[in-house]
Amino acid sequence: MVDSSNGGFNNREKAYEAKYLHDEELTFKINARRNRLFGLWAAELLGYTGEKADSYIDEVIVAGLQKSHTDTVFSKVLKDLKTAKVDMSEHRVQKAFERCLEAARAMLMQDKEE
Repeated sequence: MVDSSNGGFNNREKAYEAKYLHDEELTFKINARRNRLFGLWAAELLGYTGEKADSYIDEVIVAGLQKSHTDTVFSKVLKDLKTAKVDMSEHRVQKAFERCLEAARAMLMQDKEE
């Protein structure tokens, strides 16, 4: 005789795992898009255009793939702006980072609806 309560537990566990994987994938996509937007924002401030801008954006995206990706992306851009003597406070950079996250989330949700 099969214990149906165990089957229900297994189904719930599988559903939880599927939701977890979906949420992780969505978080990854949002963060990747945020990093692209943030890199684009910084590239414009740094005066980069064309291939140089694309290369810089790629650097920011790669920084996002590092172990502590959020701090690495923010720190990289902040350091690059300071090195280039761009007059920008850490607070303003943080706000831009947050706006990029909000924009990335909205873009992905819009993509999902279409």
